[in-house]
Amino acid sequence: MKQIIECVPNFSEGRDRAVIDAITAEIEKGGEVSLLDVDPGEATNRTVVTFVGEPEAVCEAAFRGIRKAAELIDMRNHHGAHPRMGATDVCPLIPVSGITLEECAELARKLAKRVSDELGIPTYCYEAAAFTPERKNLAVCRAGEYEALPEKMNHEGKGPDFGDRPYDEDAARTGATTIGARDFLIAVNYNLNTTSTRRANAIAFDVREKGRPMREGGKVTGKPMKDADGNVVMIPGTLKGTKAIGWFIDEYGIAQVSMNITNMRETPLHKAFDEVCAKAAARGVRVTGAEIVGLVPKSALIDAGKHYLRMQQRSLGIPEEEIIRIAVKSMGLDDLKPFKPEEKVIEYMLEAGKEKTRKLTDMTLTAFADETSSESPAPGGGSISAYMGALGAALGTMVANLSAHKAGWDDRWEEFSDAAEKGRHIQDRLIALVDEDTEAFNRIMDVFAMPKGTPEEKAARSAALQDATLYATQVPLRTIKTSFEAFDLLEEMARKGNPASVSDVGVGALAARSAVFGAWLNVKINAAGLKDREKADAILAEAEKIADEAAKRETEILKLVNDTIAK
Repeated sequence: MKQIIECVPNFSEGRDRAVIDAITAEIEKGGEVSLLDVDPGEATNRTVVTFVGEPEAVCEAAFRGIRKAAELIDMRNHHGAHPRMGATDVCPLIPVSGITLEECAELARKLAKRVSDELGIPTYCYEAAAFTPERKNLAVCRAGEYEALPEKMNHEGKGPDFGDRPYDEDAARTGATTIGARDFLIAVNYNLNTTSTRRANAIAFDVREKGRPMREGGKVTGKPMKDADGNVVMIPGTLKGTKAIGWFIDEYGIAQVSMNITNMRETPLHKAFDEVCAKAAARGVRVTGAEIVGLVPKSALIDAGKHYLRMQQRSLGIPEEEIIRIAVKSMGLDDLKPFKPEEKVIEYMLEAGKEKTRKLTDMTLTAFADETSSESPAPGGGSISAYMGALGAALGTMVANLSAHKAGWDDRWEEFSDAAEKGRHIQDRLIALVDEDTEAFNRIMDVFAMPKGTPEEKAARSAALQDATLYATQVPLRTIKTSFEAFDLLEEMARKGNPASVSDVGVGALAARSAVFGAWLNVKINAAGLKDREKADAILAEAEKIADEAAKRETEILKLVNDTIAK
């Protein structure tokens, strides 16, 4: 698996587009990383940049961005609403695939040392890259912000991990940078119907994990209470894995609670939103919506959408796009400006950054049919079989969704929602097999283009052909197995689903049976080319057994359908 990491540097410039563009141009130089998002904030005077790529390329791009920021941003002139310490205030490395958090931490330490050695920028290491437990917390590294650097540098226990020295003009200009490694973080601001920063802060203290100081007499004006060791006693907030503050945003004319969710497993996005709403309401304030800063994982929006669908007692077995739309509307993510999933969801941005290959499943129905009828041998029967299976599962899912919303069946919504979710899962896998079957055919065609001039080349070509043929046999076998799964859903809907839609169940059964038998034909013709006859016979036997069972299931379901229609 290719190693991919994400980097989300925060630069202390959110107003001068020329400076922002110059920094991002340095990051993109060479084309080895994908720039996913540039999110400037005028009130915060800060820009959050997100890019991904292989570890070495990402670290080089980060170094270039930090270097350019140091050239163009003079911290002596910087003012903004967000806490900050340097031209590049913070630069986290985040594992995406094929790499661990610990490996990212080591990369972060190396990058921090290089930034200090080559650029002369004082550098702290935080989160997983921290050298001491207390510096895992970014707030500890950034304590006192930029203005505190003269007191912190060259003081034991307070100075940077790399580049510690007496405070000088170079440090005054660039400030200090904090580099680290962390898991994915969601930055979200909650919009309030108030202009009071004090009330926004009170709500932030109610929910953030750190909480607020315990005060004498329980009064806001009371002195903070301390324990026997002289440490301030804190009253924890209600949300684990969160950091939050309140501020006023001139750009919008409202106060916000600004939150970082550092542990999505402990505190999902929707849980944080609901809790901020509850604490705000208790203080006479209303949350009008929220804004995502930077990018968000698709799973966070899917989980949120499903959470709000459950609250409405609505089926969860609907398309991904609809679930995300529910999440956006439920949390008011489009309150201040349009929320475009294709520009805010990291998986969608990664997909958009890849080289585009034409997918059959992206075509219109007419174009797909035209492509099938053309002189090209692909798509062929294997892809069509997978698509028929997907349609069979889709019809079962449709009946489940209609049943979940049927008047008078409100107490059964969850039963049908569970069935619809299973159907969506089957449908999605079969849709993927539409293109995979064509890819399997193309692999065989690629083998025929291999050289065969020498004995070695002939041997390599023969081995590659066997591998490609085995793959082309296994793909339709997966179509058989996956299409067969649709029969359980279809039978359940024939027995328990909305009787008015029972004919749709029957069509679904016909489609699923045709998918199984069509894919079986593909298994047989491709297995004929396998030299390993023991493996070929095992695949053929498995396929034939499922096909025989599929014929029986189709007959049983059609009887149920016709009996219901006859009533």
